[in-house]
Amino acid sequence: MDWNADTPLCGAAREAMLEVWALGALNPSSAHVFGQKARAVIEDARGRMAAALNCRAEEIVFTGSGTEADNMAVRGAPVERFIVSFMEHPAVVKPAKITGKPVTFLEVDKNGVINLADLERHLRGGKGRALVCVMFASNETGVLQPVREAARIAHEHGALILCDAIQGAGKADVDFAALEVDMLAISAHKFGGPQGAGALVIREGAGLEPLITGGGQERKRRAGTENVAGIAGMAAALESALEGRAEKESHISALRAKLESGLKERAPDAVIFSEAAPRLANTTFFAHPVMDAQTALMAFDLDGVALSAGSACHSGKAEVSRALKGMGVNGDLARRALRVSLGPANTHDDIERFLNSFGRQLARLNAA
Repeated sequence: MDWNADTPLCGAAREAMLEVWALGALNPSSAHVFGQKARAVIEDARGRMAAALNCRAEEIVFTGSGTEADNMAVRGAPVERFIVSFMEHPAVVKPAKITGKPVTFLEVDKNGVINLADLERHLRGGKGRALVCVMFASNETGVLQPVREAARIAHEHGALILCDAIQGAGKADVDFAALEVDMLAISAHKFGGPQGAGALVIREGAGLEPLITGGGQERKRRAGTENVAGIAGMAAALESALEGRAEKESHISALRAKLESGLKERAPDAVIFSEAAPRLANTTFFAHPVMDAQTALMAFDLDGVALSAGSACHSGKAEVSRALKGMGVNGDLARRALRVSLGPANTHDDIERFLNSFGRQLARLNAA
């Protein structure tokens, strides 16, 4: 029940990767027939991903991860300052700070939805061209952001906009053209693809400087020999994730509804963050006023239930989620936050197992 951290490698991705490995050692930069085979695999994958994301094939740059894609967008953007929402992942926030350029945080409401009026104010008030960073969906709360509206405001003020869609791709309709953003980042292992493969979609004319230099790969935008098998697996996984997506979403939504109603029945004082806002169908981020997050994680784990205390990137750390801080959540409650994130393979029995474990933990706390 931790699908926002990672997903099982899907069958289509596995088969695509095995086919590439069966071809032998292939460097797509080589001019001989073996290199040409590798290049054909990459360009086929690029075209299929472009169709899935509604962008042009030449706008896609393959990277080694979603984090690299975010870093590439932030550190290479031709801007003088950053406007970053409180919901953003450290892969966006930290590289923005490293540049030494001004970083302004964009306010969110109590549900974690960005304040568009605040964005307008920051764009009007600052000096120099800005990069606005608004993620498609929060990896913690699952809240969906008004990305297209933010993009239109950004462009009215001559700013660029990056959408970190790493948590949304494969789970929701991520349409590059419809979102009207300048850059969009995704990561294969969030939708059934392999770890070590990601992509950044870059609108023509964005003027991005490469993060990694060396050879001329990816039209001189990202040096380094491409991960041919990983790229093939990523394209196959994205297509597989989108196939029958409505049915998958309906199944997952029913599971989450059962989970959240069960939580409330057992613990009326539990808080489900961003409950009133549009969210990814699979995510529940909650806290109980007297349940310690790390203790609960261990208890769930012993009961065979895998979940997390917020982002997997913060696992084991005592720091409070920046997203919850931005939402105005009390620090003590925020430190108790737990995230359940579901996938197509989850069942109603899984929800019962989770609720039974949660109930036993509550009973122990009440008896103490």
